[in-house]
Amino acid sequence: MSTLDALSVLFDLDGTLVDSEPNYYEAGRLTLAEHGVPDFSWAEHERYVGVSTRETVTDWRGRYGLRASVEDLLEVKNGHYLRLARASTRVYPEMRRFVELLAAEGVPMAVASGSSPEAIGAILAGTGLDAHLRTVVSAEEVPRGKPAPDVFLEAARRLGADPADCVVLEDAAPGVAAAHAAGMRCIAVPYVAAQADAPEFAAAALLLRGGQREFTARDAHEWLTRSARAA
Repeated sequence: MSTLDALSVLFDLDGTLVDSEPNYYEAGRLTLAEHGVPDFSWAEHERYVGVSTRETVTDWRGRYGLRASVEDLLEVKNGHYLRLARASTRVYPEMRRFVELLAAEGVPMAVASGSSPEAIGAILAGTGLDAHLRTVVSAEEVPRGKPAPDVFLEAARRLGADPADCVVLEDAAPGVAAAHAAGMRCIAVPYVAAQADAPEFAAAALLLRGGQREFTARDAHEWLTRSARAA
């Protein structure tokens, strides 16, 4: 019998399971260039890490004075992103090992992401993660995106899990805040190291300040095991 019987694990996708931020940056850069905003930088992109695509393009309209509608911007950006994601998206090796460890023990798992359903599906299918991660919730399916808890609560509902028995893996401050608001524990693996001191990360049950270079499947599994025993 698994020592993790009572737990369910919810994964953020972008920046947590896969290194998709370069593709999101390029999709954003191309979209903004097409609408008269040249030289969108990586530093500017970093402020949107962990923010849903809809909220990102909504902010762009005010910040850059864009005339295009949110829906039009979404369509263009998602089109660029899907093309890039299907061509190449890298899974973090230790995250893949962690998913496989949990799957071998029959631990219920879900993906809860700010990306569109189409983007999530393309990445999971293209990387083979869909073999183990079949329960998926997009922020577009719930009233509010992160930092609201809606995506995580809906993922728990679909798994039939009590939020108190869920552990979230997240890379960004809005996601950590969302997990906390949902009443779930969180393993935080910051994508942007400089953001590890953000107040939202203080709510994480386990904060790996070194990000993905500090994360290992074995250590995460051992932490979950200790948590399950303590519960």
